[in-house]
Amino acid sequence: MDRDDTIPDTRPHTPTAPLSLRGYRVGEVIGKGGMGEVLLVRDPEIGRDVALKRMADDAATPEALERFLREARIQARLEHPAIVPVHELGRDAEGRPYFTMKRLTGTTLYDVLRTGERALQPLLRALVDACLAIGFAHTRGVVHRDLKPANIMLGDFGEVYVLDWGLARVVSEPDAPHSSDDIASHDSGATQAGALLGTPGYMPPEQIRDATSVGPPADVYALGCILFELLAGEPVHARDDAIASTVARPTRAPASVRAVAPELDAACVAALAEDPAARPTARALADRIQHYLDGDRDVERRRALAAEELARARAALADPARRGEASRLAGHALALDPDSRDAAALVTQLIVQPPQIMPGELAHRLVRFDRVLSLRSVGLARVSLLGVFVIAPLVLWSGVADRLGVLVLLTYVAIMIAVADYLVRRQRTADVLALALNTVMVVMLSRLFGSFIFVPPMVCLIAWGLGQQAALLDRRWLFGTALFAGYLVPLVLEWAGVFQQTVAIAGDRVVITSPMLHVSGTAAYALLVGGNLMMIVVAVVFGQEVATTRRRAQHVLEMQAWHLEKMVQGLQSTK
Repeated sequence: MDRDDTIPDTRPHTPTAPLSLRGYRVGEVIGKGGMGEVLLVRDPEIGRDVALKRMADDAATPEALERFLREARIQARLEHPAIVPVHELGRDAEGRPYFTMKRLTGTTLYDVLRTGERALQPLLRALVDACLAIGFAHTRGVVHRDLKPANIMLGDFGEVYVLDWGLARVVSEPDAPHSSDDIASHDSGATQAGALLGTPGYMPPEQIRDATSVGPPADVYALGCILFELLAGEPVHARDDAIASTVARPTRAPASVRAVAPELDAACVAALAEDPAARPTARALADRIQHYLDGDRDVERRRALAAEELARARAALADPARRGEASRLAGHALALDPDSRDAAALVTQLIVQPPQIMPGELAHRLVRFDRVLSLRSVGLARVSLLGVFVIAPLVLWSGVADRLGVLVLLTYVAIMIAVADYLVRRQRTADVLALALNTVMVVMLSRLFGSFIFVPPMVCLIAWGLGQQAALLDRRWLFGTALFAGYLVPLVLEWAGVFQQTVAIAGDRVVITSPMLHVSGTAAYALLVGGNLMMIVVAVVFGQEVATTRRRAQHVLEMQAWHLEKMVQGLQSTK
């Protein structure tokens, strides 16, 4: 059927034929349909804009004329805030009928559902208003017969309107004649050729079988379809064959709807009952939705559902791979029954006690977290390596005995900085490579100052920094072996005579000789002080970073525990 009074079309149009209306100034066409068009007109005496719906020339058959006038009269007799008021019924200069009504601004529920721009509760409140309007129409003996999201308009200032009464039936009167264009598209409500009265996917089975005799329960079924769509985010009947699915199977709300609220699930199931006599009235459906919005709860039903969800959560917890499902079910059980100590205990257990076998999704998340920590460690290492170039002038000042060796060392440090920079920029980690590079650097530093100056604190710093790499923590034997080897191998090679000796013990003196530097006088003193200061600075930076990260993590855990405790207390105090 047509949506002439439901389309707030803002595109400019030109009327299909010259229009002469005494007392009105005619504007643009704001809507078009199979029966005619809707124009914006100005009533200069009152000073307001109204919408004028008039019949098209090619639709002016006797049956269409009767239907058009019937729609205007039915809509005019239904004086309700959610039903568009009709102001005047008349004919234009060419004899075509028209009626004027309130001009609407807003968007249809269909468009809102398609874009998903509004929260559920305001839409439920709008559906309550629509149910009340339909309930009012039923008390006046009128059945809408084409309720759907496209025929519910949400105004710009909270108004709700039920639109398009062209297929409405007055129960006490013979049904109006209808042509073959009375089946509406399930998607948008636009007219299509067919032999049904209504919109597939929103019609109850009895309306598909015989639309001429349906009563108020048919509208309640359509309202149930709309409620289902609000809750589940999809139509209750498949779009590809809505007529067949409506006739072929009873309607049940699936688990995706039950997860929202048992009260709304029960309302949905009742409104979608196959037997029309089993459905509630439109007013009763509005009351059930409003009770939910007001916070009224079916306590016994919620407790029973909570017990079922809790049992399912415990069963899921037996399978480590289903721990996430167990958490969701336990949380839902606690939300259904905030007084349940068992549900609260299970939720707390799931949050506080780590799983013995890590679920895949959680393991992947922890890997991402470890990656962040590793990259932070690499970034700090990159900065600390720059300290070598800070003391390089002191090395040159002290005098170089092996220029090639010093050049190789500085080049090697520059390569390590470049590798660290590459890893940080590409957000990649290479834990084993980092361990190997640092081990080689320990060996090279032992040739610069010997194994007893700078090298021990350097090994400690490397161990501290690489200790934040998750992959190395899981391979401690490799981690420890590499660093021990980096320190001990040069000493063993010195004792074996392969390397030049850097340490000699003469009486009560320990004499350290650098194979690569001329260490003497003030330059040597400045080099030792500067090198040690650099080590202290790096140690302080690394230590503060590790301590800050640890403190932040502990605070996050404490805050989560506090919020969880308050959340459980709040749930258990909610009746």
